Amino acid sequence: DKLQSKVIFNLLYWTGMRSGEMLALTLNDFDFEERTVSITKNYARIDGEDLFLDPKTPKSNRVVTIPQTLANCLKEYMDKCYEIQPDDRLFPYTKSFLNHEMLRGCKKSGVKKIRVHDLRHSHAILLIEMGCQPLLIADRLGHEKIQTTLNTYSHLYPNKQAEVAAQLENVMNGTTVPNGSQMAGVANL
Repeated sequence: DKLQSKVIFNLLYWTGMRSGEMLALTLNDFDFEERTVSITKNYARIDGEDLFLDPKTPKSNRVVTIPQTLANCLKEYMDKCYEIQPDDRLFPYTKSFLNHEMLRGCKKSGVKKIRVHDLRHSHAILLIEMGCQPLLIADRLGHEKIQTTLNTYSHLYPNKQAEVAAQLENVMNGTTVPNGSQMAGVANL
């Protein structure tokens, strides 16, 4: 029921960014023509002081493409921000605020309590279910090594084995040829 919370949680879910990365975003980080958000910094409040830090790893510096519906949601929010400047934080909140809003939303909706960081995991799981390759997921999440992605989410891949076997069966029987493949004649071997 709060526009800022709706936008924040949608942004976290649909991009997989870390909450500190999201809290550091400014208007300048968005390119609505290309539908991208540049993640180049991390926000933290330590001992009451607002700090802008380097991202967690060098690979955490990244550009993430966003869906048009999310871009529209962000524009609606930005239009309601009073006199916001291009370098102002778009979400002038803290991680404590995010945790409070997540708890409030879970209670209000009757959904089991989840952590704000679980939205990042949910994004990764969604990408896996959509069939995205681990390297793409690692790049989108800003993981320094693909091994981090595989170690964190490998348990979600075994259920794909039957799908792979079915696809291989189709290739072997000549009913499907892999895109861009030079394997068209292999099924006859």
